[in-house]
Amino acid sequence: MKINASEIRVGMLLEHKNDLWQVLKTQHVKPGKGGAFAQIEMKSVNKNTKLNERFRSSETVEKASLEEINYNFLYKDENNYFFMNPKSFEQIEIKKEIIGEKGKLLTENLEVSVSFYNESPILVNLPNQVTCSIETTDAALKGQTVSSSYKPAVLSNGLNIQVPPFIEAGDEVIVDTRNLEYIKKI
Repeated sequence: MKINASEIRVGMLLEHKNDLWQVLKTQHVKPGKGGAFAQIEMKSVNKNTKLNERFRSSETVEKASLEEINYNFLYKDENNYFFMNPKSFEQIEIKKEIIGEKGKLLTENLEVSVSFYNESPILVNLPNQVTCSIETTDAALKGQTVSSSYKPAVLSNGLNIQVPPFIEAGDEVIVDTRNLEYIKKI
């Protein structure tokens, strides 16, 4: 599907230069002289390389057509994560490199959306929020204001995040899966 360069958003997948690219950053630039353009930073899904490309606002680019199917997370081994389609009970395995650091947020039976391109899985979208348990956290320092100070904490799955000073070890918190940030205490 062709889209205008001005419609490109972060997270989109584009077909460009015979490869599949995920958009990391977009910036719309309107210089004093000349036409407006979109500065796009992209990462190759297959080769793991980055590319900065400039598209004029009038140009069109090919948006990759993806098929999205919901799956439930089952388990993991050294190299792969295993998922099951809740409707057909078909199981698939996805390499750990595809999911990356966010794979640590997967819990048993968590429903995720898997995007397929040419029948091969290329993207796993977790729910926007997941519940995690705090394993350890630093002691809060006296005199810091509550509104602006955060302290480091380690979740039970091994991820490091920043939390407010009132959070203690053992607390249950909700984490945003898109940017791995603390949202609220349960």
